[in-house]
Amino acid sequence: MTGVQRRAQLLDVSRRLFAEKGFEGTSVEEIAARAEVSKPVVYEHFGGKEGVYAVVVDREIQGLTGALTGALEEGGHPKVLVERTALALLGYIEANEDGFRILVRDSPVAQATGTFSSLIGDVATQVEHLLADQFRQQGQDPKAAPIYAQMLVGMVALTGQWWLDARRPGKQEVAAHLVNLAWNGLQGLERRPQLTGHSSR
Repeated sequence: MTGVQRRAQLLDVSRRLFAEKGFEGTSVEEIAARAEVSKPVVYEHFGGKEGVYAVVVDREIQGLTGALTGALEEGGHPKVLVERTALALLGYIEANEDGFRILVRDSPVAQATGTFSSLIGDVATQVEHLLADQFRQQGQDPKAAPIYAQMLVGMVALTGQWWLDARRPGKQEVAAHLVNLAWNGLQGLERRPQLTGHSSR
């Protein structure tokens, strides 16, 4: 193998191992054994486990960011944007199961920091601007847009994590249900929502 081919092979092997066992559960020895090379070859290309993991994660982040921002940048009606973003995430999961598993295993969306959480935060910021415009058009307070952006993006991201293992129903149906909840809920927004006061404290 050429150096480029060997590097690509090591990345493929490492990606599968990180998806199966996580960062902590994977060793340089295992990467080398699966690739049928000696440990020094892994160190030569990546400097160690941290180096190969960083490259794997960076590639996944770029792929997922591209899919999500591409869905948002196409523009269109807000309902179509929600639909397109949900389908982009589910499509990414379908095509890159190992990569998505790596992203969510070590930094789930529920955490405040970490690669996946940071990415979801970036997407929420983009959605926030779109929602603010929509809120103004509907006579709603645009200052509430960041809250709703987090809710929308979090809903899609957590559903994606669930679907990673569930895989039923299909992505089109899951996206349709996401849009149903997001859109039909948004359509009936109250200007100043308040709790009923009947919940237990």
